[in-house]
Amino acid sequence: MKKIQNVSKQTQEKLNFQSDTRINFIIQPDSKVYIQPLNIEVEELSGILHKPKRKPVSIDAMNQAVEQYVNNLS
Repeated sequence: MKKIQNVSKQTQEKLNFQSDTRINFIIQPDSKVYIQPLNIEVEELSGILHKPKRKPVSIDAMNQAVEQYVNNLS
């Protein structure tokens, strides 16, 4: 992974990055670039998948969805 020295202050503020935030760039085949923070505290993730009216999904269904997504990437 290549280390990037600087991200503009405006970008850091927009993405709510802290001074110690580590990021990873994910480049998709269609040239879209996603920025993934690498040092998020687990507490920050709590509840992000919960939607009040969403029905529970089985582990098998989740695994199938992930497999389908990964297969669509290639």
